[in-house]
Amino acid sequence: MKLTILLLAASTAVSCGSDKGKPSGKNDKPSTPDRPVAPVKQLDPATVGTIRGVVSFEGAPPSDRELGITETACRSVHDSPPKMGKVLVADGKLQNVFVYIESGLDGYAFAPPDTEVVINQHGCIYEPLVVGVQVGQKLTFVNGDPVLHNIHTVPEENDGANFAMPSQGMRVSKTFDVPEIMVPTKCDVHPWMRAYIGVVDHPHFAVTGADGAFELKGVPPGDYTVGIWHEQYGVQSVKVTLPPSGEAAADFTVTAK
Repeated sequence: MKLTILLLAASTAVSCGSDKGKPSGKNDKPSTPDRPVAPVKQLDPATVGTIRGVVSFEGAPPSDRELGITETACRSVHDSPPKMGKVLVADGKLQNVFVYIESGLDGYAFAPPDTEVVINQHGCIYEPLVVGVQVGQKLTFVNGDPVLHNIHTVPEENDGANFAMPSQGMRVSKTFDVPEIMVPTKCDVHPWMRAYIGVVDHPHFAVTGADGAFELKGVPPGDYTVGIWHEQYGVQSVKVTLPPSGEAAADFTVTAK
């Protein structure tokens, strides 16, 4: 009886060992082949064009109020007391509007430029108020004042930052990993200070000046959605078709609330 049990055990061990490294049968999951990577579209410089437009303003803009700047060193920088103006309108045109291609560039890849975007803290105000950067592009904060500032970004998609800039001339750079419209930035030392950063994964963006105009150059032909963002009036978008080597208009009208 003992001999029979030993023989059965040996037979089982040999059987189990012989299956090592072999598929175990129908319950095995089939191997998943690598998913094909879509080829990147090639930009043809001979066919790119320009999207131009103007952001107009209708109605009466809200009244500005004077900033309560408490730092003597900052007040002395300004010829007159600066005002808190979210809505800057001149001749019916709206300033500080972030404009960008919202959709239509799928398949293209744009490396971040080597140039840096700079936000200066000058007279206890961020200059400029609105900027745009590409994903991976260097954004540099500069302390142009002889007072303590801090940079406190408040993104929803990217990692936030909160660091002190205690000395005049100090420079600190950071980058963003994913697109985000917009990234609010504030100074916890001076609560009136604010700035906004538009992060996109392509170079086709702009910020309107006093004339409300913008220009997106070097855009490949195609169908696009062009979007705008404003601190007070939110977002809008329009659809445009850009012909090869041509131009397209994308005009916006913002109405006072």
